[in-house]
Amino acid sequence: MVYFVATPIGNLTEITYRAVEVLKSVSALFCEDTRHSQILLEKYGIRQKLYSYHKFNEKKSVEFVLRQCKEGDVAVISDAGMPCISDPGSVLVNALKENGIPYTVISGASAFVNAFVLSGYKPPFTFYGFLPQKQGDRDALLDGCNGVAIFYVAVHDLQENMNYLCGRLGDRSCCLVRELTKAHEEVIFTTLSQKVERDKGEFVLVVDRQAQQNPLCSLTVKEHVDYYVSGGMPKNLAVKQVAKDRNLPKNEIYRQTLD
Repeated sequence: MVYFVATPIGNLTEITYRAVEVLKSVSALFCEDTRHSQILLEKYGIRQKLYSYHKFNEKKSVEFVLRQCKEGDVAVISDAGMPCISDPGSVLVNALKENGIPYTVISGASAFVNAFVLSGYKPPFTFYGFLPQKQGDRDALLDGCNGVAIFYVAVHDLQENMNYLCGRLGDRSCCLVRELTKAHEEVIFTTLSQKVERDKGEFVLVVDRQAQQNPLCSLTVKEHVDYYVSGGMPKNLAVKQVAKDRNLPKNEIYRQTLD
């Protein structure tokens, strides 16, 4: 049996009892980074032989994994979250199917699921993972993207990715999440056109579906608020209405009117 085991995405205590039991029981354990995984294993007293299995050696490693299956049960983990989700694993799954070797998944965390819940947006959604490097591949991937879209973004790609998505999808509301399940977990509600300055971390970007176009949303936030105020609406109600128009929190509208 091969077990694809979910590991914590931040806080090391967010792992199931079953996952720990399986990791202790297998005869071989494959992971992306042995040094990184060793931290988790030491915390739970897991002393298995570790083998490297990452995106750069995945195809070459499959035959070795299949041979290990003859010796006993095998587990596969990624650095964080669920294997096969923007991480190695799918090549092995297909090899196991072809060879008739049983396999299963040990449930656990996946960063894009947490981020979607935190966003408060409504399903359905589409998970795209990391954007391709080439614009032609990006355009093809996002063709017809009208619903909620979820992306993984490295910090050094954050502004470029948001700029591209703004141009491709329009200036939609979005939710940026970083440091998931850690002490400094951060959730930022903004729009794709806004600049977000952070110097470290891996992000999950949840982009809301295309809202029915409100012409007032083409104004700046301050101009949008001033429009309602000039019509006789008290500022607190104007801020509330602008937040509704733009699908943003009221405190974010207040902040932008003060900037």
